[in-house]
This record gives sequence, structure tokens and C-alpha cells, in this order.
Amino acid sequence: MMALPLEIRVFILSLAAPFVLYTANNISSLLTPLAILGLEGAILITVFFMAYLCVRNEKTVDPLFYVFAVFSFTSVADLTTALEQDGHIKGFMAFYINKGEPYLSTAYCIMMNYWNGVVHFVLLLMIVHCMRKGTPYRSIALLWAGSMIATQIVFIPGIVIGKHAKSIYPAFWRNILFLVLPVWAAAKLYNRPRELPIIPADKVEEEQKKGLLSRPKELLLTLCLLGAMAFTVFRGFVVLECALDICFTYIYQYEPYLKDNVAFSKVMMLVILFYALPMLTACVYGLNIPGCIWMLDWTLLLAGAIAQTQWAHIGASVHSRTPFTYRIPKDEWRLVMTLNVLFMAVPLLLALHVYRRPAFFMKTVPPGQANNDKKRK
Repeated sequence: MMALPLEIRVFILSLAAPFVLYTANNISSLLTPLAILGLEGAILITVFFMAYLCVRNEKTVDPLFYVFAVFSFTSVADLTTALEQDGHIKGFMAFYINKGEPYLSTAYCIMMNYWNGVVHFVLLLMIVHCMRKGTPYRSIALLWAGSMIATQIVFIPGIVIGKHAKSIYPAFWRNILFLVLPVWAAAKLYNRPRELPIIPADKVEEEQKKGLLSRPKELLLTLCLLGAMAFTVFRGFVVLECALDICFTYIYQYEPYLKDNVAFSKVMMLVILFYALPMLTACVYGLNIPGCIWMLDWTLLLAGAIAQTQWAHIGASVHSRTPFTYRIPKDEWRLVMTLNVLFMAVPLLLALHVYRRPAFFMKTVPPGQANNDKKRK
């Protein structure tokens, strides 16, 4: 196995998750809620140790590798959970749903676990592949970190204030670790050098002299961000039970899922209102003012966060586990789905644009530096 590429070793390690779940499910009669938490801890420690064995012969190992390896394993476990809750497989998670985390059977959590098991798993394997090749992976890792942090920021409060608050078992506390680890990873990544392309100073200066009207793509993105900000504020007012007729009409006739007492989408709207809205505002500033190099990082975190939360929200709004009265009404399905998909797409398109055309966002060129560069040439 040591001769295999590192990402293949992590992939094989992750595939052990369904076997572990199946075994635990068959001894579930011996497991109390507290024992399930202890079992989870033992499994995570074992996965960490197996990850260490995968790289013990390497000269240098990035400590973040262990985080990515552990989350690769949990991603497959999450996918197994989602597949069982949708009835595609059985015999893996019944014990955990009953005595561990019963809220994982809700529509929002099922869609969240699909995202974890597919998108996060692919991103993590890509990161490990880049680690092995020695190629930059900071941008991909920040995208994953933004998505994973958003997952937990919505998931944990949603459990505490939603209808499942009275059925919180000890296994709930493992989610604190799953919040701390990606936050730590994001902090480590943020303090590392950015993956900046080599752009001539005169080209940077030329790009930064252009006004917004001379940059049609940035102008369009700015307008899209302003629209996303308005939509964010509006839905924030809706979940805060604003008395305006338009808010009342929207929650009853367009997105009744926002009323669901599971509360995940309600928490999500508030998180976006209080955390993503300032970031969207900052991005509008960054598109207009040259030299905002932080845009290369924060747009990735924002894109990952919005993509994950919107996926779970959209999916839960139409999922069969959601009561019919809370699903998107058939007559308004196209409009509501279009608005949500566009809201999800805007930060992704912004992050892609900033990544592909970073000249405007590079540090401002000091006066005369571009001319000096030309003379040296």
C-alpha cells in the first residue's frame, strides 16, 4: 500500500468508513449514547493513526494532511448516512440515528451529508494529490474550509434551537471538533504565502487605472453582488418575522420551508445576514478599489460557504422528508429555484474571476515602479 500514491491511500482509508458503521450497527445493542461518543473518539484516533502510517516514510509532512485525511473518512461516513436515509442502502446508521444524532434524518442534514460525501470528498482528495505532487493547494483548501465552516456554523445552532433540541445526545459534541478543525486549518492556510502569478508591474498598473465602467465583467459582478445583498437582507427580514406584507407573502407563497421548525434554514438565513452580508459588501468595495489583495482569499471562503448552505437549503426545500406544506409551491417553483441558484452562483463566479484575473487586486504599484521595470528590460 505504501507504493500507492498518497491520495489513493487516503481514498482506501476512507472506504473503511462503511465497514466500521456496519460493524457498529450490528453491535448497537451494546452501545449507550455515551458509548457512541466514546466509539467515535476511538475511531477518529484510529483514523489519525492510520493517516500517520500512510506518511511515516515521508521526509516532511504538512500537519494539515491529518485534518484532510480525517475529514475524507468522515465524508464517506456522511455519504453513507445520506444514502441510508434516502433508502438506497440499509444496515449502517440505524443505531446512530436512534442514539447518536437523530436530526441527521432531516431533509436539510441529508442534503448536507450529500455535499460532504461528494463535494468535500473530491476537494480533499484533490488537496492530498496536490500535496503529493508539491503543487499549490491553498486555494482549493480555502474553498473547502469556507464550505466546512459554514456547514457547522449552521448545523450546530440549528440543532440547539430547532425541534431536535430535546433529543441531543453526547454524540452532538463531536461537532464542536468538526468546527474547530476547519477554523484552525483556515487560519493556518491564511497565514501562508498566497499563490500569486507573476504579472508585470506595468500590466498591474494599467489594469488598476481602469474605472469600473471600463471593466464590464467587474461591473456585472458588482451589480450581481448588490442584488445578492438585497436578497440576503430581504430573507433575513423574512425569517425574523417582519410584519411587512411582502415578507408575509414570500414566506407563505414562495419559500415556506423557512417556517420549518427544524430551524436549519432559519439559522442559515441569519448566518448569511450577519456574516456573509458584510463579506458581500467588502467584495463590492474590492471590485471598485484596486489593490485589495485579500479578495483572493476571502472570495474563496465566501464561495465555499454560500455554495454549501444554498445546496442544503435548495435540496431540503424539495426533499420528500420535508412536509409537503413546507416545500416550494409548484406554481412558484421556477422563480424560487432561479433566485436560489443565482444567489449560489454569484460568489462562485466572483471567486473564479478573482482567481483567473488577479491583476486588479494585486498590491498597488508604487508610482514609477512600472517605468523602472520597463527601463531594466
